[in-house]
Amino acid sequence: MEIKRLHVGKRLSEVAIHNGTVYLAGQIADDKTLDIQGQTREVLAHIDRLLGEAGSDKTCILSCQIYIADLADFAGMNEVWDAWVPNGHTPPRATVEAKLADPDWRVEIVVIAAQR
Repeated sequence: MEIKRLHVGKRLSEVAIHNGTVYLAGQIADDKTLDIQGQTREVLAHIDRLLGEAGSDKTCILSCQIYIADLADFAGMNEVWDAWVPNGHTPPRATVEAKLADPDWRVEIVVIAAQR
């Protein structure tokens, strides 16, 4: 049984790949000064990059969990999400309001995808 990990740190790996399935750690924005749309765009760009490194892409997402700090940001986050996710490839998804680890983070997204 082989497990491949990418961007391995002391606390977590950004990616784990096992048996053709790609697991991403929760992705957050680097620029915490951005509004919900800016942070969502940045997080989705991280997801695109990491999935590409793992031999996958957003058309292969099997499951998505979105955590937003304030449900008042739900519409703004969805506007960016809807423009990003490919038509016909919308994955099963859950979105919940959560107190995130840093009060300046507005959104954190966790993805599981199949390799191409």
